[in-house]
Amino acid sequence: MSKLTASIVLYNHTPGDVRSLFETLAKDSALSEWIVVDNGGSKEACAVAVRLGARCIRPDRNCGFGAGHNLALRALVSPSRYHLIANPDIAYEFGALNELANVMDAMPEVGVVMPRILYPDGSMQYLCKLIPSPIDLLLRRFGPRPWNGLFRDRMDRYDMRSFDYSQAGYVPVLSGCFMFARRSILDAVGGFDERFFLYMEDVDLCRRVGAISRLLFWPGITVVHGHAQGSYKSARLLRLHIRSAVAYFNKWGWIKDADRVTRNKIGIIEARIDSGSAVRN
Repeated sequence: MSKLTASIVLYNHTPGDVRSLFETLAKDSALSEWIVVDNGGSKEACAVAVRLGARCIRPDRNCGFGAGHNLALRALVSPSRYHLIANPDIAYEFGALNELANVMDAMPEVGVVMPRILYPDGSMQYLCKLIPSPIDLLLRRFGPRPWNGLFRDRMDRYDMRSFDYSQAGYVPVLSGCFMFARRSILDAVGGFDERFFLYMEDVDLCRRVGAISRLLFWPGITVVHGHAQGSYKSARLLRLHIRSAVAYFNKWGWIKDADRVTRNKIGIIEARIDSGSAVRN
């Protein structure tokens, strides 16, 4: 069994968008295999990946983010202990993946780990979250500024603003932009739920992974993420975001979601108390 594989899903990406990440992946000795999925408009970018040693999959339609990664997982030649799910606008330093694998080796209870993630200007991306309720997403995406002030405590709680990003800790939700996952756990939960074309697929996956393992934030490794926030700029992406949110709450519950309440309470306690023990255990 190999140590690590990876998948990246593209849509309308140019070689300039992806060359830096692809060159890093190609040189990374921790990787035994990596697959790029072209969901459309990325033929030249895929050609760069193939020249660097990747395999390229081209579905007959844009199947979405989660379904694209599922295609890659099914297409891998041999099983691996760990699998990296990464956005194309990620940059990381050589050796980071091997160190994350070492963290997972030492912590068999962890199903997914996410490193510290920065914007290109070096500022922090606060990507550790609680499991959202409908009002949380409504306020975050559509709430006018007066509302944001009125519900500041609620939004700070949802964003886990009290979480210490200098310490490791267990959290309820990690971002799908960079998920370093235990392959056996991905297989156990069936990968991404393909009902989510784009957006909310990472929250849904975290809920299912968190039911059988731990989700770990690990600040010892840092990656950079472009984080375009497309749904704030595109009406089409906004519609997709709304559609995914409706599908998510139809699945997990709009009002009654006892699992969300319980997991969030535990998540807040563990993030505050167990951040140190997460390193020691």
